[in-house]
Amino acid sequence: MSKIKFGTDGWRAIIAEEYTVENVRRVATATALWVKQNGGTSVVVGHDCRFAGELFAKNTAQVLAAHGIKVYLAKDFVSTPMVSLGVVKTQSYLGVVITASHNPPDYNGFKLKSKFGGPSIQADINAVENLIPAQAPSLELQSLEKLQAQNLLEYIDLEELYLQEVQQKFDIATIQKAGIRMAYDAMYGAGQRVMQRILPEIVALRCEHNPHFYGQAPEPIHRNLLGLSNLIKNDPTIDCGLANDGDADRIGMYDENGNFVDSHQILLLLIHYLYKYKQMTGKVAITFSVTDKVKKLCDLYQLPYQVLPIGFKYIAEIMLQETVLVGGEESGGICAAGHIPERDGIWMGLLLLELMAKTGKKLSELMDEIYALVGTFAFDRYDLHLDNSLKNQIIDNCKSGVYTSLAGMPVLRTETIDGFKFYLAEDTWLMIRPSGTEPLLRVYCEAPTLGEVHQILDKVKNFLLG
Repeated sequence: MSKIKFGTDGWRAIIAEEYTVENVRRVATATALWVKQNGGTSVVVGHDCRFAGELFAKNTAQVLAAHGIKVYLAKDFVSTPMVSLGVVKTQSYLGVVITASHNPPDYNGFKLKSKFGGPSIQADINAVENLIPAQAPSLELQSLEKLQAQNLLEYIDLEELYLQEVQQKFDIATIQKAGIRMAYDAMYGAGQRVMQRILPEIVALRCEHNPHFYGQAPEPIHRNLLGLSNLIKNDPTIDCGLANDGDADRIGMYDENGNFVDSHQILLLLIHYLYKYKQMTGKVAITFSVTDKVKKLCDLYQLPYQVLPIGFKYIAEIMLQETVLVGGEESGGICAAGHIPERDGIWMGLLLLELMAKTGKKLSELMDEIYALVGTFAFDRYDLHLDNSLKNQIIDNCKSGVYTSLAGMPVLRTETIDGFKFYLAEDTWLMIRPSGTEPLLRVYCEAPTLGEVHQILDKVKNFLLG
């Protein structure tokens, strides 16, 4: 059988091709062996809304229990942050989430969550990967009912645990009294039920269970959220919009005019809120594709910052070592002090609602505060589906320094923390990086205006595709 490799955020593969019951059992076996080697005795297991998630979670639980590990199993779909929080609350050694996050509907995946309540560090992931057997071992798997009777399996309401944590950490009454009318797009993902429990008055979109997501990848970026944007534009009573991905650990937002507030802007707003309004301090940890405006704001506020490779696990590792005020990725995975070391799209949305409620300002007005400090900017990303030979050739060209100019602009300098970031002007850069979870090449750009961003991206796309 083929070797199973973990990518940027867990193992992901196409259902019924590589992502099969047998292969899930192989990964679950390696997980069990690693937990036992490190003295762990219990694991939390959950799944999101994807096709056959319950089946794969059940098989994972049965394999873990066959190795004598107690499993806390979510009985229904849950978000990734719910599993991470559940690991902390049950004092388990590990969490497993059956999810492919924002990937297309035909994918599923297997995420590992550490005992600290965040992504497992790379060394631990490598250790589990090295233990994956060539084929699924022949194990006698018992029914869930028998495992319950032996106290090797216990069902757990992770959604209720999460709801209680929200109610303890947020002043929901103040948010509700502020009269902020929010539209929420779950993208058919795992946030659909809990958000309506937290804020029953929200205008709900795509908040029903559809394991195929009606064919669209549940990634909260503007081109996937036009329904939410248009709803806000056509309804002046709606003050903002929030969207989450398939497992609700990523975020996208809209202001009162239906304009997209992306992850870069959200990161800046959270730093601004926690430092200026709540007088909190700490390091800001960002991944390589995040706007340079974060560095500028940190310099203004005299906050330390660190730029890391892409993958939230690198941010989580920093959070275990020192105080992190805000951490985040371009892809919408963001965390903040006062919560577990985990990206959480719902939690970050509630923080911004709290900011709006306490200041009485709309998102556009709060962004104006940010622009007054760091200047305006725009960002976008193109995902290029290429055959491997062309993709590898482009990456080889990046490594060899072939690209001395792009989009008719000379390359002033290049950074290579994770991918290749080409600076074309003081406030303009273009970045090329292969995806760690899908067969595509990502091309990112930041420039002063969106028109400039798209002009550069279009020129570079045509140049790369020949």
